[in-house]
Amino acid sequence: MTQHWDEHFDAVVVGGGPAGATAATELASDGWSVLLLDKAGRIKPCGGAVPPRLIRDYAIPDELIVARATSARMISPSEQEVIMPIDGGYVGMVDRGEFDEWLRNRAASEGAERRAGTFMSLERSPSGHPVVVYKPGDKGRPRRVRAGAVIGADGANSQVRREALADVPRIPYVFAYHEIIRSPATAKASPFAGDRCEIYYQGRLSPDFYAWVFPHGDTTSVGVGSAIKGVSLRDATARTRETSGLAGAETIRCEGAPIPMKPLKRWDNRRDTLVVGDAAGVVAPASGEGIYYAMLSGELGGHAVSEFLTTGDGRALAAPRKDFMKQHGRVFMILGLLQYFWYCNDKRRESFVKMCRDKDVQRLTWQAYMNKELVRRDPLAHLKVLSKDIAHLVGIASPR
Repeated sequence: MTQHWDEHFDAVVVGGGPAGATAATELASDGWSVLLLDKAGRIKPCGGAVPPRLIRDYAIPDELIVARATSARMISPSEQEVIMPIDGGYVGMVDRGEFDEWLRNRAASEGAERRAGTFMSLERSPSGHPVVVYKPGDKGRPRRVRAGAVIGADGANSQVRREALADVPRIPYVFAYHEIIRSPATAKASPFAGDRCEIYYQGRLSPDFYAWVFPHGDTTSVGVGSAIKGVSLRDATARTRETSGLAGAETIRCEGAPIPMKPLKRWDNRRDTLVVGDAAGVVAPASGEGIYYAMLSGELGGHAVSEFLTTGDGRALAAPRKDFMKQHGRVFMILGLLQYFWYCNDKRRESFVKMCRDKDVQRLTWQAYMNKELVRRDPLAHLKVLSKDIAHLVGIASPR
């Protein structure tokens, strides 16, 4: 228990990525005093793909979309490839450094106070309120901020979660590493295309996930993910660059971080603290997509904390997870099963890529991804996909 603090805010948001910045924007726009605390200079390793629904729902300006991917190229262990065009649409690509900074600035424009600093601990005032202790970015003395509520948006290794939700079981992670490189001016000797994402389902690159090449206009993200300890992600990324004809491209920066693969069982401490984004585990299995889900969790978290600050009822903090799982729990379950069955060995990866040649699979996949909703229309197409899925899984269909 701490007897003193330096200042008070209605809410303190720890972490200024898409989840934290969105939560801060929601709270500030509701009129609450908000401190948005973020480490300076941190950029998460991320492919940077954002679906049209995110762009629409969160009013993302065109200038932040640095590239538009109109297709995906999937490569199997035997180097068989499938091109999946996006009919009449595109996947937006963002540079996370620029994108996240714009989101933080938007929160500030709504009234949130931005500060660079490192979260240290969560204490309690004599009245029982949370007190956030952080070290300022200028390395001055630690500061204590009393808050009405705290939102932990501080990533997969969330320290807020470890302190406030210590009783919640841990979740599985994939470790991701990528290199931001200079996009080639020409691609005559390379399969690289500035309007196409490449995904390598090959055990030699990742034994349990995938490798990627995602164009960002002038730069490109090349990376690999794996949950298996001992796998050298740097070496695997080097092999991915060589395979994709990008070994000689200039390397601008390298980044690595864990990525959660399953939502936490509980996101709040039933009192005054809530986690969102990677801290809550809202990254889609199989695909590793997290930006849209992070922003949605931040929006839901901001609404819930606003309700809590208004009513004082801690039960309001349980709403974000309930609402999120109602909207996307089924998709996460399906993607988790997909990753479990199809990513376990090269024989199944080969079958998976072959299955993706099917036009019904492509259409349903893109419709679900672009709109973040399972496609309930066209039950005949779903039945066809299911039958093919089972045929590949039990080995009735040839993997080639």
